[in-house]
Order: sequence, then structure tokens, then C-alpha cells
Amino acid sequence: MKVMEKQQFDMERALYGERGISVLECSFDGPADGESALKEAADVEVKKCYFNLRYPFWHNHNLKIEDSEMTELCRAALWYSENVEIRNTKLHGIKALRECANVSLKDCDIISPEFGWSVNGISMEGCRAESEYFFMRSSQIKFSHVSMKGKYSFQYIEDARFENCEFDTKDAFWHGKNVVVKDSTIQGEYLGWYADGLTFINCHIIGTQPLCYCKNLKLINCKMTDTDLAFEKSQVEAELTAPVASIKNPAEGTIKVPAVGEIIMDDEKAEGKVIIG
Repeated sequence: MKVMEKQQFDMERALYGERGISVLECSFDGPADGESALKEAADVEVKKCYFNLRYPFWHNHNLKIEDSEMTELCRAALWYSENVEIRNTKLHGIKALRECANVSLKDCDIISPEFGWSVNGISMEGCRAESEYFFMRSSQIKFSHVSMKGKYSFQYIEDARFENCEFDTKDAFWHGKNVVVKDSTIQGEYLGWYADGLTFINCHIIGTQPLCYCKNLKLINCKMTDTDLAFEKSQVEAELTAPVASIKNPAEGTIKVPAVGEIIMDDEKAEGKVIIG
């Protein structure tokens, strides 16, 4: 491979279209303020590099990034790329991952108001994230030991599995399809509305008005804390391990719960059953 080591690049498309290149301890920064440093490159390895300019990795194929930093000025860092591995890297720019495929991230630190939109095939392990719109319209997702704090996360996702995660987020999993969450804690408001095929296993769910207007909703051995007005107009099968503040108008199915503060059934079309004990 061609090796670029301990150099500074600030020109427009500084390494455009390169093939078989190793970039070591380089800085993408400077007065020329050039964009798209590695656009259209393939078979690229990046290690211990600093990115402070826009759009560095667009239309890349076979990309590995390790021990590097993308600052808040490194916006829209990875778009339209495939076969991407990122390890122990800071991704701190807005719109950091979009329209990509076959991506893996491990031990990364993410601060990006919009992250992971329209990605097909992504795994994330041991990462920490702060985001406002996190993983919009993405599919084939696998997360393990990920902590995330944000607002509107995982909306319109499909075919996803989350294990041993901690999410502090509102409006999570809205309109999601075929999503499994296991051994995780989810804290926030209005969880999972309009989802189809959403399953929680051994989870702790915290927050108001969760899991309304859902289809094919399942909760297995789950605890719900500070949850009121739950399951409104949802098709649900639930086995809960702790008392719930209130349940409102479940459309279909059965909810088994040790105790409930209030059961509201004021919709004649609500046919769900609540079994206490």
C-alpha cells in the first residue's frame, strides 16, 4: 500500500480517488479549508489522524478508521460509503454517517445531532453516543453495550436487534418494524408509538405514555417504572414484573401485571385484557 505519514492536508480533494492507501498520523486541517479529502477512494486505512474539514469520506469502498478524531467542524464525514470499519474514534460532526452500507463501529465516541440515517447493515459495540436524531430510516442494525442520550432515536428503522444497551431518549422506535430489544434500559417519553413487531425481553422501561398505537407488540419479563397511560390502542402481549401506574384502552391482547394504579377502558373498541396477579 502507498503510505502517507505525518503530513498535513488542507487542499480541496487532497487524496481524491486514491487506491490502496495507508494514512498514518496525518492532519486534515489548514488555511486552504478544502473539502472532500478522500472522496471516491478505495481500500483505505486511516490511523491516528485528525479531521477538521468537511466531507472527508464520500463514496469510499473498503475503509478502515482507527484511533482518530473527527471534530465538530468535520460535518457529513461519511456518506455513500460501504464496507466501513471504525474503531476507537471520535465522531463529533453533524450528519456523520448517512446512506452507507456494511458498517461496524467499536469503542467509538459519537456526538452528532444527526447520525446514522439511511444506513443498511450496521453493527455497533461498546460505543457512547449523544444525538438528537439518531439512526433514522436505517435497517439491518445490531447493537451491543451501547449507551445513548438523545431525543428522537431509531425512527422508521427495520430489522434491528439491541442487547445490553442503555438509552435515554424520547420518541424512540417510532414506526419501527421487526425490532428486538433485550437486557436493556430505555428511559424517555412516548416510547415506540406506531411500531410493528417490536419486542422487549428482560428490559426496564421508564417514562410516560409508552407503546401506544403498536401492532404485534410483545414484552417478556419486563419492568415498567413511572409509566402511565401505557398501551393505548396497541395490539399487545405483555408479561410485566412490576406495578404500572396506568393502562389505557389496549386494542387487543393480554397484559399480565402484578398491580396497576388505574385501568382506563373508555373506548368501546378497546378489547385488550389486563390480568392482575
